[in-house]
Amino acid sequence: MDQFAGVLLGLLAWFIFRYGLMGFFTVNQSQRAVKTSFGRAQRIEGKTSLDLPEAQFINDEEKLRYEYPQLRVLPPGGPYFKWPWEKVYKVSVATETRSMAMDPENAQANQGGQVLEAVTKDQLNTGLRGQIRYRVSESNLYAYLFGVKRPIVHVMGYFVSVLRQRIASFEAPHQGNEGDLAVVSGVSINDLRKNMRDLNEHMDRECQSSTARYGIHLDASLITEIEPPGEVESALAAINTAHNHVSSEISLAQASADQKIVQSKRAVEIETQRALAEVEPLTAMAQQLAALKASGAGALTSYVRNLRLGLFAKAKQLFLEVK
Repeated sequence: MDQFAGVLLGLLAWFIFRYGLMGFFTVNQSQRAVKTSFGRAQRIEGKTSLDLPEAQFINDEEKLRYEYPQLRVLPPGGPYFKWPWEKVYKVSVATETRSMAMDPENAQANQGGQVLEAVTKDQLNTGLRGQIRYRVSESNLYAYLFGVKRPIVHVMGYFVSVLRQRIASFEAPHQGNEGDLAVVSGVSINDLRKNMRDLNEHMDRECQSSTARYGIHLDASLITEIEPPGEVESALAAINTAHNHVSSEISLAQASADQKIVQSKRAVEIETQRALAEVEPLTAMAQQLAALKASGAGALTSYVRNLRLGLFAKAKQLFLEVK
């Protein structure tokens, strides 16, 4: 009897230690936690993921598939307590960075997760290097924990598919009247390299729906390098050299033409000012003569006589007409 009581006392002590003292837990600063009771997560009644601001980035059809309940999230701190029939899921919400070429299911794919291959609109197989920065969305933990089996696999697959579609259909925006240079600058890899910022911004916009889909928020994508195939690298270098030379010659010609236009405008202004300077005394004299004529009949005759006398005084020789 005493032995049986000892066993019961031992079981009781083990139960108190295992499900009493060990039932307390804490949540780190970079973590969030969710508790489930008999496999069901604690939910916020009447709230779904469609009530979140991120839901605006998915269409009506996707809203039917990606409608998840909002969960009660345990913030950092503690201690918290869980019963034996409860389970705690801790998730890191710290921002993580990884290569965009990394395949979560096959570490050897894409040259060991370093280069992602994509086909351009002119059927060139190019390599892409870059990183993506992401973090788990605290507001949609149900999608991350229970919506899909491996959320990062879905997010990377979605990102890669959107990126490859963009590479395959990318066309550089036309700026002004480029004339014959449009054929030279129409090489897809050159266009992608020159508009890499627009490509990154497009990826950021297209991936805004990942929070509502998979519970992972893509902070940014950064494509750092676009590698053409080795067999066309020299051809692209020659094209770029020719394009730069033609662009330089056009710039020099435009600068020379602009300079000549400025010089012509300046010459016209100088000649105009000179003509105005010559016309102004004549205009003043005409106004003066008109005023003299208006003052009296003999005023104009006297003015002409006085003017002639002044001229006679300056002349060294005088010729008079004899009738």
